[in-house]
Amino acid sequence: MPQLTAIFISSFVIALSGAMMPGPVLTVTISESTTRGFIAGPLIVLGHAVLEILLLALIVLGFADLINKPVLSGVVGMAGGVVLLWLSFDMLKGIRHLSLDLSNGGSARSGPVLAGFLTSLANPYWIIWWMTIGLGYVIISMKLGFIGVAVFFTGHILADLLWYSVVSLFVSRGRKHISDRVYRGIIGSCAVMLVFFGIYFEVSGIRYFID
Repeated sequence: MPQLTAIFISSFVIALSGAMMPGPVLTVTISESTTRGFIAGPLIVLGHAVLEILLLALIVLGFADLINKPVLSGVVGMAGGVVLLWLSFDMLKGIRHLSLDLSNGGSARSGPVLAGFLTSLANPYWIIWWMTIGLGYVIISMKLGFIGVAVFFTGHILADLLWYSVVSLFVSRGRKHISDRVYRGIIGSCAVMLVFFGIYFEVSGIRYFID
């Protein structure tokens, strides 16, 4: 149980950190919310989740036979740690000038569900995340069986659902800006936590080579 709780909390925090940073999914959430209202956020996350479930299934099937290989676990853990530390540094570096613009950006022709699917797929950082951090989590979670993978994905997708629902709520109710001070404070807190998670991933990866 403590392991499952740790997986859930850490996957939630790491996913929330990524979701809050400006990117294609955030942009389309803002644009769709101006015309469709609050429901746009959850629908976009649904499209995003469909893509991630498909990728997660491929990863689980592809790495099922390699889950107990120390070399794979070590390399993935170290790579995930590097990416997390890079993300935290990048967040902290630009935090002083960070601003969340919730102004109208037009509406996607494809609809919110397909827009969530396509914008995620088109984002190169999404691929990098899943091939490093995401893969590391899958390897850790699979050691606990299906329930471990389910808990990881639940924490991950709930973070997306929470953030994009909040954005849709603010946009649909006419608030064009969430306080930049609050936004930067949350981003800064997430960045600091990513440092600890990055160090944990890095140390865990190294241990596979020295144990």
